[in-house]
Amino acid sequence: MSTAQELATVRKRTWGRADQAVRIGPRSAVVLALASAAGLMMFVWPLLVRVEPQSMQHGPDAPFVFIGILPILIIVVLAELSEGGMDSKALAMLGVLSAVNAALRPLGAGTAGIETVFFMLVLSGRVFGAGFGFVLGCTSLFASALLTAGVGPWLPFQMMCSAWIGMGAGLLPRRVTGKAEIAMLVAYGIVVAYVFGFLMNLWFWPFITGAEVPYHDGHISYVPGDPVLENLHRFAVFTLLTSTAGWDTGRAITNTVAILVLGPAVLATLRRAARRASYGRKPTFGE
Repeated sequence: MSTAQELATVRKRTWGRADQAVRIGPRSAVVLALASAAGLMMFVWPLLVRVEPQSMQHGPDAPFVFIGILPILIIVVLAELSEGGMDSKALAMLGVLSAVNAALRPLGAGTAGIETVFFMLVLSGRVFGAGFGFVLGCTSLFASALLTAGVGPWLPFQMMCSAWIGMGAGLLPRRVTGKAEIAMLVAYGIVVAYVFGFLMNLWFWPFITGAEVPYHDGHISYVPGDPVLENLHRFAVFTLLTSTAGWDTGRAITNTVAILVLGPAVLATLRRAARRASYGRKPTFGE
């Protein structure tokens, strides 16, 4: 079989841009879908069952959630390795980018919503693919938490949200290039800034008590046993009042500025590194 035929066969069994270093195959896609479904249940299960608010906010169960995330990461990496999507060079790049993101995060420290870790995650997911972006999101937040002493019951939820951000960047339309690509990534960075805030509010909202504001039913706290839509309505008001106009908007502005200013250069650098490393490609005769 010629080299061209081999490449055509590989492309039929994988998805992603031709310049994505780590393209996902069928097995990896199934693993990512199952991991995302399990991760979503981490956030929404209090809406589906009756739970009583408590002050500890997931404190007792957070270690078990974290233990559950680690096998997911291992399975994703093994699935990518078994399908030829992630080799030793890609793992090395994963380590480098995780360290870079961990170093970037303290520069913003979340003050007023300034988060400097997400723009690099978006750009890396765009270049290296959805599977790579998923794992990078988890490892980046874990490494930064160790660096900034930010380990707590919120960490597993931050890791899952960041994994979705990296994965989503790898799933964006493939044919968009140039200035249109930067515009698309800016729009994506704005959307995920608000989605991150929404989900990170959801992880603890059912477990707080006494949230009352001048509102039609007097409070915006979780009501055990109430219909899902009613609780979601209260939660939407809670999020709008507590984070949307402040923290989430600050995060969206940070993503926008960083992608506009640094995006073209970082994308070019990452793609150049991917081409030189020839991720996942078997060397031809004479190389």
